[in-house]
Amino acid sequence: MVTPTTPARPQPVDLTRFAWLAIGAALVTIALKSLAWWVTGSVGLLSDAAESLVNLVAAVVALVALTVAVLPADKNHHFGHSKAEYFSAAAEGLMIFVAAAVILASAIERFINPRPLDNVGIGLAVSVVASVVNGLVAWVLLRAGALHRSITLTADGKHLMTDVWTSVGVVVGVLLVALTGWERLDPLVAFAVGVNILVTGWRLIRRASAGLMDVSLPEEDDEIIRAVLDRYSGDHVTWHRLLTREAGSRRFMQFDLLVPGVWSVQRSHDLVEDITAALVAEFPDIDVTCHVEPIEDPRSYEDLVR
Repeated sequence: MVTPTTPARPQPVDLTRFAWLAIGAALVTIALKSLAWWVTGSVGLLSDAAESLVNLVAAVVALVALTVAVLPADKNHHFGHSKAEYFSAAAEGLMIFVAAAVILASAIERFINPRPLDNVGIGLAVSVVASVVNGLVAWVLLRAGALHRSITLTADGKHLMTDVWTSVGVVVGVLLVALTGWERLDPLVAFAVGVNILVTGWRLIRRASAGLMDVSLPEEDDEIIRAVLDRYSGDHVTWHRLLTREAGSRRFMQFDLLVPGVWSVQRSHDLVEDITAALVAEFPDIDVTCHVEPIEDPRSYEDLVR
């Protein structure tokens, strides 16, 4: 019996607890920001509350995506379900567009028909508390997203962090209205918030689309992979046609290994196992596919021409 040399790959991590955290934070901030809008009448604070409503819907979508992404491979999905995370990020981007449209329309209407603000102090205090909640949860999500390579958690964290900066802008705008008495400053700030949200939505959609189109691994990851392959290369062994992609938190790669045609299947297989073990040691979540070819055969290089 041959003892396997490739380390066992870790099982996908259930990240739904972070989605539940985002849902709880969204409910709290919706209540707080709606209260702030109700007591002040500020369209800027209304836009802030609208974005938190989008946060709630996005967190629910993220919960569904993370639940699906962790499912194992089956007869219809041989590579697993990790790409479900990209649908979550794309859906969140689209919802951000809708929220931005509502905010921009409200800002234009309020600019045309300005109204005075009420109870500014109470409204701002409530909004600041909501921003602190969002900031803490965003920090947790961004850390978890980086640790587990989850585009869903990263997108949700970035969205919440954008919400924090949005709230800061709104609070400053409302405060300036109270200090200067210029009522049209409130809708102007709300309009700027809407534009900022549009930019965030576009970035999320662009990243999700790249993932669905099987974007290659980052250059720094490819460099590590090439260094590992070069370690096993020599006068009679080399490699070419390295292809990489990522799907959610998983990495995939394939390459052609060129060895002497006189080598036995066992010897070639042992080398592939050693290379795979070295790659998995660098990237525990990587799925490696290798095609062994005779180095002397011209047909081994036809793929490079194609």
